[in-house]
Amino acid sequence: MATLFTPAIVFKVRRCQPELVVPVKPTPHEFKQLSDIDDQESLRFHIPIIQFYQHNPSMEGKDPAKVIKEAIAEMLVFYYPFAGRLREGPGRKLFVECTGEGILFIEADADVSLEEFGDAPHPPFPCLEELLYDVPSSSGILNCPLLLIQVTRLKCGGFIFALRLNHTMSDAFGLVQFMTAVAEMGRAERAPSVLPVWQRALLNARDPPTVTCIHHEYDEVAIVRGTIISFNDMVHRSFFFNPSKISVIRKTLPAHLRHCSFFEVLTAYLWRLRTISLPPDPKEEMRLLCTVNSRSKFNPPLPSGYYGNAFTFPVALTTAAKLCHNPLGYAVGLVRKAKAEVTEEYIKSVADLMVTKGRPHFSVVGSYLVSDVTRAGFEEVHFGWGKAVYGGPAKGGVGPIPNLASFYVPFKNSKGEKGILVPLCLPTPAMERFVAELDASLKKMEQTIEVESHKPPLFIASAL
Repeated sequence: MATLFTPAIVFKVRRCQPELVVPVKPTPHEFKQLSDIDDQESLRFHIPIIQFYQHNPSMEGKDPAKVIKEAIAEMLVFYYPFAGRLREGPGRKLFVECTGEGILFIEADADVSLEEFGDAPHPPFPCLEELLYDVPSSSGILNCPLLLIQVTRLKCGGFIFALRLNHTMSDAFGLVQFMTAVAEMGRAERAPSVLPVWQRALLNARDPPTVTCIHHEYDEVAIVRGTIISFNDMVHRSFFFNPSKISVIRKTLPAHLRHCSFFEVLTAYLWRLRTISLPPDPKEEMRLLCTVNSRSKFNPPLPSGYYGNAFTFPVALTTAAKLCHNPLGYAVGLVRKAKAEVTEEYIKSVADLMVTKGRPHFSVVGSYLVSDVTRAGFEEVHFGWGKAVYGGPAKGGVGPIPNLASFYVPFKNSKGEKGILVPLCLPTPAMERFVAELDASLKKMEQTIEVESHKPPLFIASAL
C-alpha cells in the first residue's frame, strides 16, 4: 500500500502578536520590475512551505525563533526586495516597490512534540492553519507582505519553520536559495554563500513580442457540465513511491521506454490513474502540465543567484478516453514529448505570449499540474539544529484551485526507505477510487512481472 495517513492529533498553539521584521541596515528605495514569466496570472497566489526540525542538544539554550528572526533581518539587507510591496502598473505589469517595510514574522509555542506527528511527518499536516497563521489582510497579492514566516517551538525542544510566499517573487529553487541564506545567517555567517541576482529582464518578452511556439497550456477552454470539479468535500492524502514501486511500473513499459526518468514514468502513471478516478467525459480534453526548470535551457544559463521564477508549464494533451484506454506507455510518450519542447525559444515564446495575451492563467479545465521539487533542496536547509525531518510543500492542491497540483517531494518513510512523496487533493469519492485503482494497478503489475519471470526461456531450433 502506497498511501500514507497522518496521525489524528489536536494541539494548541500560542502565538505572539505578528510583527514586521525589517532589514538591519538601510536598503535602497527603488522600483524593480518582475519578469514576464513572474507576473503571469498562474503565479499570483501564495504557496505554503513547512520544515520540521528535531531537538539538538548542541543548541541547548538557543531559541530558534530568536535566531531565525535576527537572521531574517540580516538577510533582508541582501534580499531587500522581499521587504517591499508589490504594485501593478499598465498592462498588469507587476513591480516591487522596495520600501523596506519588512516581512511578517510570528513566534509561537505548541503543546505537542515532534514524535506525535508520526515517525515520518508528511502532508497533510494536522492544524496546518495553526502552524502557519493567516494574518488578516496579509494574503493579498498587491500591497501586502511578500513573505510570512512562523516559527513554532515544540515541547520536545524541536521546532517547526513555516513560510508563505507570494509565488510571483520566486520558484522553488529561488525560495530555497533565500531560505538557505537565512539559515546561513542563523549560523553566524557574514554573508550568503550565493549572492542574490535580480536581473528579471532576462525573462522578459522580446521587442516586438513574437509567439513562435504552440502553447496549449494557455488555451481558452469552454466550461461544460462535468468539466469543473466541485471543491466541496475535498480530501488531502499523500502517497509514497519507493524505487521498487517505480521499478515495477517501469517494467510494464515497452522496451524503448524503460530508460525514461522516474518523473516521466510516475507522472504518466498518476495522470492516468487520477483521470480514471474522476472520471471525466471520455471525449473531454485532458491536460498534464509539468513544471520544467529552465535555468539551464538558456545559452549561457541564467546566472547563479537568480531567484525569480524560471520555469514553464509544458503540456501533454489528449482525450480522457485515449488516456484511460491506452497502455501506460502512451501517456509516458506524451509526457516525454511535452518536456522535450522546453527550449530557450519556447521560454521566450511564453514571455511573448504573456505580454500579447494579458498575462493569462494556464487552462485549468481538465488539467493536472505536477511539480518536481526533489532537487530544490528544502530538506537540506538547516539553521543550526540539523537538516529538516520533513522539508517542502505543506500540502498538495495549493493555489485557488485546490485539486489541481501535486508535488514530488524527497522523503524517507518510517522504515528508512528513501523515495518520492506525492501529496494529492481530490473530492472524497474520487480519492476513494484513486486509492482502490492504485492498489489494484500495482498488484496487477507485480503479478504480471512475476508471471513473465517464470516463463520458460524461448528456444529457437537451429536450421543446421
